[in-house]
Amino acid sequence: MDFDDEAMRRHVPASFGRQDGSVNVEAQIERCRRKIVDESKPQAAAEPASDKDSDDDDSDSDSDDDEDEFPVSHELIVKTHDRAVTTITLDPSGTRLVTGSKDSTLKLHDLSALTPTTIRAFKTVDPFETKPSAAAEAHTIHQAVFSPHAGGQFLVITATPQARLFSRDGNMIKEYVKGDMYLRDKLNTKGHTAEVTSAAWHPYNRDRFVTAGTDSTVRIWDVNKSLQQEQVVVHKSRAAGSAGLTRMTAIAWGRAGEGNKSVIVSAALDGSLVMWGGEGPYHRPLGEIRGAHANDTWTSGLDISSDGRLVITRGGDDTIKLWDTRKFKAPVNTTSHPSTSSQFQTSNIQFAPNSASVITGSETGHLHILNPATLRPELVTPVTPGSPLITVNWHPKLNQIFTGSANGQTTILFNPKLSTAGALTILSKAPKKRHLDDDPHFTTDMDPLGMSGDGIEPGGKPGPAPGSFASRHPTVGLTASGRSRDPRRPHIPQTTPFAKSTPTESYVRDNIELSSMRDEDPREALLKYALKEGEKNVFTGAWEKTQPKTIYKDYDSDEDEPDAKKAKR
Repeated sequence: MDFDDEAMRRHVPASFGRQDGSVNVEAQIERCRRKIVDESKPQAAAEPASDKDSDDDDSDSDSDDDEDEFPVSHELIVKTHDRAVTTITLDPSGTRLVTGSKDSTLKLHDLSALTPTTIRAFKTVDPFETKPSAAAEAHTIHQAVFSPHAGGQFLVITATPQARLFSRDGNMIKEYVKGDMYLRDKLNTKGHTAEVTSAAWHPYNRDRFVTAGTDSTVRIWDVNKSLQQEQVVVHKSRAAGSAGLTRMTAIAWGRAGEGNKSVIVSAALDGSLVMWGGEGPYHRPLGEIRGAHANDTWTSGLDISSDGRLVITRGGDDTIKLWDTRKFKAPVNTTSHPSTSSQFQTSNIQFAPNSASVITGSETGHLHILNPATLRPELVTPVTPGSPLITVNWHPKLNQIFTGSANGQTTILFNPKLSTAGALTILSKAPKKRHLDDDPHFTTDMDPLGMSGDGIEPGGKPGPAPGSFASRHPTVGLTASGRSRDPRRPHIPQTTPFAKSTPTESYVRDNIELSSMRDEDPREALLKYALKEGEKNVFTGAWEKTQPKTIYKDYDSDEDEPDAKKAKR
């Protein structure tokens, strides 16, 4: 009788006991491979069968070239939002991913802790959850941007006049002041008086950032001062019927050649493009291009190259234009590209980390990689077909492209040969097995004290199990969280919204100007201005010799005093 050795090896284990749980990393990465479809190259017509083999070889070589040049050969999908993803940012190390959406929330992801089966956000942040009112505000997240020099904090721009600073763990550090909307002169306001649309960090100084708003101003802030900006730049529009004001739609702050010089470039709704020196003076721009894009169109994309010589803009007039900061008058190149800024105002465009390419999304869900010299597409590949691709981010350290789409999907494009960490770290881990605690029917609520709460029934309703002692005697004993079932027993006072918003002494001291005067002795404070012996009075010294002599009436006895004073005595 003949035996099939191969079949026997497949069915009979080679060893017994605990098996090695190592993961096949190559297989997991290979499952994430995507088919490279370059739609920028026209498809060749059908040719005879004799040339089929040679054509296949050519197409394979072309696809290999695209894989080796751009990190788009593999993809990893992160689906944590329900609505359109409007912004994506990562810290300089590439371990913390923050996404913002039209659902008014921020999702924080720790890329170093995720596994292939647990790709989810570890925290959801609502920038307006600190509002004490029941009808709390909710606004679209316009932009979230990490500082390029400090990964411990990131800026959040929402559809409000106030920028907010958050820590990398999602805790709000500062909320910058809102200006007085009833002041006509914008130079006298302490903050934006209308919605902020965009922000950018200083390329060298980690303590400064700039914001652009719909109040026709650009404001430079110090991170540590939230009560007033450092500089206000008012852009005066020359469009007919604008009354000298317009809306600033996008802003970028980049390097300017050699040294520690920088440049600020901002786009406006009237189609103009304005450039200022990053260190001042701000009363007069270095260059202004009127009609850079069509009037009354939203220029949503703006970026500056790493060397500070080129500026790329994506306008609402369905064009992409390249500008030279040294000859800031006319575009170097122009190409047509359908705009999505009328529906998604944060549709961006970005230079590659080495400025050798330009990436942007499209309304069809394709990723476009352009040549900055000619603005011709080098690669056009579908990411979310049928759903507009809104925001893109090419991380310099990871060498991976992060995209956000209108269907709420975040896609990580990478290449195992070119990329490092990020998605590769996730795929290098073994899939997490489903634990008993992952079943929501067997979990318990957690109260603020950290104690176990009431059990949850299989139907999803909290409370004691039917037929138990607790259900028959609802006012006897304690709940699972340690609280008394008797409603007459005292409970821990609840924290009211007023108590949450009561400022502490440290908050008053750090955020309210001249608050230290409360601890001063008023008498000592006034005596600081008293004249010392032999010191001349600077303010009223000119009238010392011309002052008349004060004469008071002298009373010889109490009888001569007026009746009014006698009555008081």
